Amino acid sequence: MTVTFADVEAAARLLEGAVSPSPMLAAPKLSALTGADVRVKYENFHVTNAFKERGAVSKLARLTAEERARGVIAMSAGNHAQAVAYHATRLGIPSIIVMPDTTPHVKVAATRGFGAEVVLDGETVAEAQVRASAIALERGLTFVHPYDDPYVIAGQGSIAMEMLAADPDLDCLVVPIGGGGLISGMAIAAKTIKPGIEVIGVEAALYPAMWNALRGEELPVGGPTLAEGIAVKNVGVLTREIVARLVDDIVLVSEAELERAVNAYLIHQKTLAEGAGAAGLAALFAQPERFAGRKVGLVLCGGNIDPRILASIMVRELERDQKILAFRMTIADRPGMLGLISGKLGELGANIIEVHHQRQFLDVPAKGATLDVTVETRDHAHAEAILAAFREIGLPCRRLDSGAGG
Repeated sequence: MTVTFADVEAAARLLEGAVSPSPMLAAPKLSALTGADVRVKYENFHVTNAFKERGAVSKLARLTAEERARGVIAMSAGNHAQAVAYHATRLGIPSIIVMPDTTPHVKVAATRGFGAEVVLDGETVAEAQVRASAIALERGLTFVHPYDDPYVIAGQGSIAMEMLAADPDLDCLVVPIGGGGLISGMAIAAKTIKPGIEVIGVEAALYPAMWNALRGEELPVGGPTLAEGIAVKNVGVLTREIVARLVDDIVLVSEAELERAVNAYLIHQKTLAEGAGAAGLAALFAQPERFAGRKVGLVLCGGNIDPRILASIMVRELERDQKILAFRMTIADRPGMLGLISGKLGELGANIIEVHHQRQFLDVPAKGATLDVTVETRDHAHAEAILAAFREIGLPCRRLDSGAGG
């Protein structure tokens, strides 16, 4: 079954009163960081904090009375799960959601909170789909696929309609790709409204499923990614055809670029983006020359990030920017040395975060000790000045690499 712009328009009408249009705002700070003229579509403002509500409503609103009574089932890593659960409950439809065992707890809890029965099964969305399909057959439930469904695709296309209505001068849309439902619907709408607009997809480098499918390549697919919402090994049949026909290119982004994008949304836009939600911005960081000077529309498609992961990202970005410096020195094991070092750091304006004193290493003299120090600094120049100052007083330091450099 094909999906047309008329289908997108019909879905948009079904969304009225159920899913409010999300704001699209200029982002001057992100523009300064990337060199592009950035506009952000804040799909994280919905009740479930993600764009998936659009496709879920588009599908659920078309069920017959008999189908509603039997109930629905879906598989999802989180956002589709919450969308189906929330709107199914709102419409009085029983729902079961099968989620991978690896799904962040915050998304599992939210899905249960919206009224769904949650079944945890498998390591990936693909494995969860096998279980969901079996339950659907056993209980006669309607399957609400997260991306390879014409009504779901049409619902997601309403985002591009809203973006181009708000700013017809957009040159380019940069859209995350998991299974391809979001970019398929948006490409159908965007290319109909403005045929000359460029539509660029973004995948996590660890999960280049659509890239492989369209290019006939066999890049490895799998691994722990911050963008679990687009960590898909198998793209849809419908979506593959649409993406091949309408999407201009795909950009693969690294984990470090995803982390930087999540942090940039928080620090500069004061909004939460999960890894998948920040993938569009990550593409601008990955290939700034490609988007420089162009008016780019980004879809912040989801904000359901684990607070613990977010805290870790913030610290890692401080380390990348050298606003946190960790270093090791070998010192004489005698009274007053820690006081000397802490006093010197105070003079240099560095705030001590952590100190670890170790005497047992075999590469340390018997009358010596190693000292690992982590301090807060202003910037790269300040960090270098601290290291230089200790060298000058006979205490050379070795910078410790936390691995945050990605």
